[in-house]
Formats: sequence, structure tokens, C-alpha cells
Amino acid sequence: MHPGRLAIRLLVALQARLASPAREGGDRGDIPGWVMVTVMSAGLIVAIFAVFKDAITSAVQHALSQVVSQTGG
Repeated sequence: MHPGRLAIRLLVALQARLASPAREGGDRGDIPGWVMVTVMSAGLIVAIFAVFKDAITSAVQHALSQVVSQTGG
């Protein structure tokens, strides 16, 4: 299975788990929204990096080489 698809499936499963109310001890309430946003953002970054790893690495190396060459290093 492609790493990007696996990451997306994991994100969907995690979102479903976090969005469902607590089954035991119903007085606990829902997961705070900021926790879900943080987890989903981290998962999205992992999924994007899994798919575009080569392009991201190349772009960062190119940008760094331009900065080094402009500073005379």
C-alpha cells in the first residue's frame, strides 16, 4: 500500500475515534477541538511528506545552496 494512502486511512480512523463521544464514563465529554486540530495537522504533514518527500528535499537543498552561494560561502 502506498504510504500516502496508509497515512490518509490512519487519519480517517483517528478522526472517527476522536470525534466519537467517550463510551465509558459518559461524563468525560468530548476531546477538545485543539487536540483534534493538532493531531490532524501532524497527520496531514506526515501524509504530505510521505508523498512528496523527494520534491520537498530537492526544493530545500536548492534553496539552501542558493543562500550559501549568495553569501559567498
